[in-house]
Amino acid sequence: MMNPANESSGRKPASHADWRAHVAMARPDYWFKNVFVLPGVVVALGTVAVTDWGAFIQRLVLGLVAICLVASSNYTLNEILDAPTDRHHATKRDRPIPSGRVRVSLAWAQWIALFAIGMALGIRVSALFATSLAALWFMACVYNIPPVRSKDQPYVDVLSEAINNPIRMVAGWYIVTTATHAPASLLLSYWMIGCYFMALKRYAELAGFPDRASAAAYRRSFAFYTPERLIVSIMFYAAAAMLFFGAFCMRYRLELILSFPLVALVMASYLRVALKPDSAAQHPERLYRERGLMSAVVATTIVMVVLLRVDLPAVHRFVSPTAPAQYGPGD
Repeated sequence: MMNPANESSGRKPASHADWRAHVAMARPDYWFKNVFVLPGVVVALGTVAVTDWGAFIQRLVLGLVAICLVASSNYTLNEILDAPTDRHHATKRDRPIPSGRVRVSLAWAQWIALFAIGMALGIRVSALFATSLAALWFMACVYNIPPVRSKDQPYVDVLSEAINNPIRMVAGWYIVTTATHAPASLLLSYWMIGCYFMALKRYAELAGFPDRASAAAYRRSFAFYTPERLIVSIMFYAAAAMLFFGAFCMRYRLELILSFPLVALVMASYLRVALKPDSAAQHPERLYRERGLMSAVVATTIVMVVLLRVDLPAVHRFVSPTAPAQYGPGD
């Protein structure tokens, strides 16, 4: 009997493994998302002195390869379990499994193999780095596998997908050092920024459907989401992200306050991208084509790296408390 994916796509079932389809299923073009590892590396370098740069570069390359392989394992799982609903999407129906170019049994084997290889490389970096890879893989299982399948639950879908951002930051941190841990306020800010990006992606996706019925057929949470509900959540995530980032700056590196306008510019630029028709926010692998957004990201990164290394006593004097710390009985 012909696989339903083949019937819907009009393609013949694969008689042998198509390596190009397997590569497409691993989505190497999505590896761009692992750029979220680098802030963890940069912040850790700002707090820890590296004595052996050769060994550090080796760990960095090995760590990036490992996290990309684990991410590809997650993308493979996503494609296996999303194939039935992807057939309702204008472009995702052409992915390897919905179009019948890859056997599901081989896809499951690829899922396990990519994770095993990634973990084998990760353990060579450090045990804590490998633990962060395992957490990234586990959250993909929570996100995709029934009965939990958090991607079907409104708001929980955004929170559970965006938590990959702080996990990636932790992974970047542990590439540099295992002697200390990333500050909780920074991780919370990174999580909320990820939620901001993910909620905007949902907003852009929802705008691409002609009606709610077809949107809900593609993603169950779209039966609940409306543009208004998503916009409200986007505002919440943006405010929370900046609140936690401010808390991190006040406690750990006050100079970073000067980067606030650029961080806001990145968030505003992403909002502008998400509001475009057929937005690149729906396809993160295309974001590098958005010159305005990429320019803001690069400028922000450069400024933050400088502020992490350069002390500015004037900033500390400018924001020092001026109100009395306490009042006497007669005041």
